[in-house]
Amino acid sequence: MSGFVEKPEPLQVPGLTHLHTGKVRDLYRNEAGDLVMVASDRISAYDWVLPTEIPDKGRVLTRLSLWWFDQLADLVPHHVLSTDLPAGAPADWEGRTLVCRSLRMVPVECVARGYLAGSGLAEYEATRTVCGLALPEGLTDGSELPAPIFTPATKAAVGDHDENVTYEEVAREVGAETAALLRQTTLAVYGRARDIARERGIVLADTKFEFGLDADGRLVIADEVLTPDSSRFWPAASWSPGRAQPSYDKQYVRDWLTSPASGWDRRSEQPPPALPAEVVAATRSRYLEAYEMLTGLPWS
Repeated sequence: MSGFVEKPEPLQVPGLTHLHTGKVRDLYRNEAGDLVMVASDRISAYDWVLPTEIPDKGRVLTRLSLWWFDQLADLVPHHVLSTDLPAGAPADWEGRTLVCRSLRMVPVECVARGYLAGSGLAEYEATRTVCGLALPEGLTDGSELPAPIFTPATKAAVGDHDENVTYEEVAREVGAETAALLRQTTLAVYGRARDIARERGIVLADTKFEFGLDADGRLVIADEVLTPDSSRFWPAASWSPGRAQPSYDKQYVRDWLTSPASGWDRRSEQPPPALPAEVVAATRSRYLEAYEMLTGLPWS
């Protein structure tokens, strides 16, 4: 089993139609046909949406995504129309809500990897490949790759796990021209973001993007971008291949869930327990630190 430990009931807001409750975001449509995306403070791990929220997490993801959209505007257009709070929306939506263009979403998670970690490391250790791409011998956990690679994945429903696929499978799914554009844009955006992060003392190990097509058929970047939820950020000063790297993401939560302290067996069908206050505080601080280091702005 997996999914929501406690699935929230969608809020009813005049003028908005609820479309979907995701792991982190709630999606609505307004009367003009635009999408209204609300980033909650929910956190997921091991394909479960946990019962404990991380305060300010949704606002961090929203504000950081907006900052990155500005850094990337010359490479690819984004979907944000407005950050204004919809009329009648609850006050808690302030700072976590984006009004966005409705797009025809491409059904592919576009992943760029510059370093070996996660599912890429597991595949490499078994086959010396990642998503069918051959890599040299001698790489280890945290190794920098000879060049960034495009390693797409299928987009899974809540409770399911994204599955890595080959570029050829993407081309069959969306067409050769769109697949080539996805790969080119993903690697260009990763390269820009990697360099910006590096200047600020952060290693961008890997990240995933979602894209859609607008009414004119242009590729548009959507959802969140380059946040601790969609990326592996490591402190550059402590990067050392051959071991798991310290990170600015929810690895702290994963580590606690799989520790004896949680009392949870990941292989069981039981949902994970609530997070203790110290884990919540430490995770929140990592999200805030990532925001402040990347943007150079204080969190307030």
